[in-house]
Amino acid sequence: MSRTYPELLMALRKPGNRLLVLGLGFFTLLTTLPAISKTIFNSQPLNQERLVVLAQAVGGNRWKLLVLEQIKPLPLCWETRPDGLVNPTLNNFNFAGICNRYLDSNGYSLRSSGEDVAHSFRLRIKQSRDRLELKALDPARSVPITVASAILPQRNRDAFVKLNLEPGWKLERRIYQGRKLSHVYFAHPDPVNLLIAKASAHQGPSAFKQLGAPKAPLPPPISIAKNSVIHGKGPIRLLVIPYRP
Repeated sequence: MSRTYPELLMALRKPGNRLLVLGLGFFTLLTTLPAISKTIFNSQPLNQERLVVLAQAVGGNRWKLLVLEQIKPLPLCWETRPDGLVNPTLNNFNFAGICNRYLDSNGYSLRSSGEDVAHSFRLRIKQSRDRLELKALDPARSVPITVASAILPQRNRDAFVKLNLEPGWKLERRIYQGRKLSHVYFAHPDPVNLLIAKASAHQGPSAFKQLGAPKAPLPPPISIAKNSVIHGKGPIRLLVIPYRP
């Protein structure tokens, strides 16, 4: 078998081919990043009482997701109001070293069964009447996964709504080679396919309930000719009209 390395080196000497080869190498790196992210990152459990998942009203009917973490006991990074909304008190002081904020996909992502799935899923807050739900959405899958939810007391741009994690979901710290990173996971021990199957089973019965209880089909109508007489369960005499061309 002949070697092709000299031919590759000759191709790299040409400026146009050099850019093409570098472009192919960069594309290969991008396509392998999701697989790499499954192995290079680990996670570590966090004290759930020191974190809060919040929804912030943005614009007319949109919501923004953020996570706050209390590092030192005082001063408090947030407080719950009597009306059920949450005040972000960290805006009133220099919270460096006291509070952490995770504002977008750079600060949080989804983890399932010990693997990063951020390359497939996006976290979005959806409102349905007086209820908010944090959904994990994958464009290739029709059923979203509910990660957290809350009853909406009221919409206030100056205060946040606290979202409660669904059973099984926890916030975890991203770890790289033993180092703690400023990134948190919405983590669940079950694999993605099982979570989607559970979400499908949860949505399925509700759709059929709207159709009501099943009913037995009605018998087909029987057309009886005039002056015909029915005796018991015997054959029925019908009037036959002869065909005349």
